[in-house]
Amino acid sequence: MGTAMFREILSDLEKFLTTATELAAVQRFAVDAIATRLPHYDWVGFYMLDPDDRTMLVLGPFHGAPTEHVRIPVAKGICGAAVALGETIVVDDVAADPRYLSCSIETRSEIVAPIRVRGEIVGEIDIDSHAPAAFGAKDRTFVEECAALVGRFMERSAS
Repeated sequence: MGTAMFREILSDLEKFLTTATELAAVQRFAVDAIATRLPHYDWVGFYMLDPDDRTMLVLGPFHGAPTEHVRIPVAKGICGAAVALGETIVVDDVAADPRYLSCSIETRSEIVAPIRVRGEIVGEIDIDSHAPAAFGAKDRTFVEECAALVGRFMERSAS
């Protein structure tokens, strides 16, 4: 697994983006491609800033167990922290991080990468794993590249 699969998913996402017309379709394609091919990525979803309240993240397309966290204040949780800090956050042990908003008792680790449009954060990709310390440097690069591709799609579609 790993690098070759990451390249394959990124390539498939890039191809999809050449004909995509709607953000929701891009997000759905991305979460399905990631979650179905990477078995340790147990929950994959998008949280986007509410255009009417930029202090609130709103759950978009996701793959995995339903979550009660359909709206998350930017000041709360690991998802909120990634937006507030403007950087990717990797948590090896969610039980040890006081910011973690429990969604599933099975979740052990999490990675959240911001999505930017013209330099401004507009949302994020959030991924949980049932394995502790599931996300290394290659995972971080992969998730950040996915976030960048979605951001570039949003820039093009807003033009």
